[in-house]
Amino acid sequence: MGGHEGFSNQRLSSATWFSHFRASALRSKSLPPPSSQTAVRSTSADSLVRRLGLFDLILLGVGASIGAGVFVVTGTVARDTGPGVTISFLLAGASCVLNALCYAELASRFPAVVGGAYMYSYSAFNEITAFLVFVQLMLDYHIGAASISRSLASYAVALLELFPALKGSIPLWMGSGEELLGGLLSLNILAPILLALLTLVLCQGVRESSAFNSVMTATKVVIVLVVICAGAFEIDVANWSPFAPNGFKAVLTGATVVFFSYVGFDAVANSAEESKNPQRDLPIGIMGSLLVCISLYIGVCLVLTGMVPFSLLSEDAPLAEAFSSKGMKFVSVLISIGAVAGLTTTLLVGLYVQSRLYLGLGRDGLLPSIFSRIHPTLHTPLHSQIWCGIVAAVLAGIFNVHSLSHILSVGTLTGYSVVAACVVALRLNDKKERESANRWTSNWQEGVIFLVIIACSGFGAGVFYRFSASVIFILLSVGVAVVASAVLHYRQAYAQSLGSGFSCPGVPIVPCVCIFFNIFLFAQLHYEAWIRFVVVSVLATAVYALYGQYHADTSTLVYQRAPETESDS
Repeated sequence: MGGHEGFSNQRLSSATWFSHFRASALRSKSLPPPSSQTAVRSTSADSLVRRLGLFDLILLGVGASIGAGVFVVTGTVARDTGPGVTISFLLAGASCVLNALCYAELASRFPAVVGGAYMYSYSAFNEITAFLVFVQLMLDYHIGAASISRSLASYAVALLELFPALKGSIPLWMGSGEELLGGLLSLNILAPILLALLTLVLCQGVRESSAFNSVMTATKVVIVLVVICAGAFEIDVANWSPFAPNGFKAVLTGATVVFFSYVGFDAVANSAEESKNPQRDLPIGIMGSLLVCISLYIGVCLVLTGMVPFSLLSEDAPLAEAFSSKGMKFVSVLISIGAVAGLTTTLLVGLYVQSRLYLGLGRDGLLPSIFSRIHPTLHTPLHSQIWCGIVAAVLAGIFNVHSLSHILSVGTLTGYSVVAACVVALRLNDKKERESANRWTSNWQEGVIFLVIIACSGFGAGVFYRFSASVIFILLSVGVAVVASAVLHYRQAYAQSLGSGFSCPGVPIVPCVCIFFNIFLFAQLHYEAWIRFVVVSVLATAVYALYGQYHADTSTLVYQRAPETESDS
């Protein structure tokens, strides 16, 4: 009898825990109107300082996006696509513009809070989705920072070896890394030192770090412009024919590769709380930085493929060797300096974004409160910033993080997809007059279901394309996505974004295209990236279940999302 009662109590306890977990996971964040957000954060003692103007934001986005890749990726992709690499960058840039439009609306809608994709999904969907987005993004940022710091160390050593006295005398553990224990570990000293210096700059305050980023970004942009102008006089238009020697499929594959060269414009959205006029400047900063990057990439592509036949391009340093072959070795030195400047700003902005994301979760209680503390004098999230520097330094100092590159970009692609879905979900919540929905679902839930269908269609099309399946299967997947998008368009009446200074055009079609293409790219990643997505999601859910659900700040949370059903309409 007692055993039966004990078993019943255990079942009741399990049911109670699951009910609490479900209620907590489905909480969403209710944020005040933009004017109220700005007023609250501007007067709050734990707020960051508004010191970033429009020009600072544009340089922040350019600094995050344009790295050493502009001198390497353009050439390596051109070896497969020929001069058609220009079209690859145009296609990838157009896709990123659509993603940027979604980011721009949400950045304008939530102009005074840190968190970016995490905060948008917290408001549009629920707590567990927001936490999963944060974890996936953060893993990308941590591994990416460690990998970039190692590349920066290698480029810095290569630059130092231009001096005859240092050539060949710098040990491996200062540059590319010295392998230990049969390659299990890879010791690097310079990368952690560089990370410590950049973390120190970021801890000084947003004014100082923004000034440093501005100088370094301006340096690399000037160098890229010099490269384009100098190379323009060496172009032989005969090298542009044939323009796409391996066909359009190679150009499309190239677009999926170079897409990640544009990643970084979302850093502007994460600077919301430090922007002087966020509702106006954030959308312009996001779009402006992306357009600058597109222009620079296309210019480099045209010059590179015009100077040297694509089949003769080097794999390791295509741009530098192209200029060396023309007797312009001084440009090769400039390229090395530009690569160092580019990686420095990419790393700096990456560390900056990480700390602001940790700050957002610390404030919401999903992480320990130490991450939410703002230094009273420096006005920076000191603990979050130092933590991000330590994690990246440990990874860069003792591991060959380049070997983990094939599991990167998972967080970026899922984050971009969720942001696009947030635009649709929030517009549905804003509707003042909703049409009748089916008995078993609400308009908001119906919209989410179709967004999931589009995402699955994108993944299916990507898998079929990756494994060269029949074009019929690809067209079928595209057809399903088109039908789902059409249903979303014709069955739902979308209100203009409330309280937003910028509205994404073409809702829901533009967000649907973003989701489809982002998940299509997700399917092109190494299969280990898919495993990483599942494993990290499971671990993140466990962390949330054990800590996050009990410590979340419930003062601004809505426990039950209740979109209007037929009876409410």
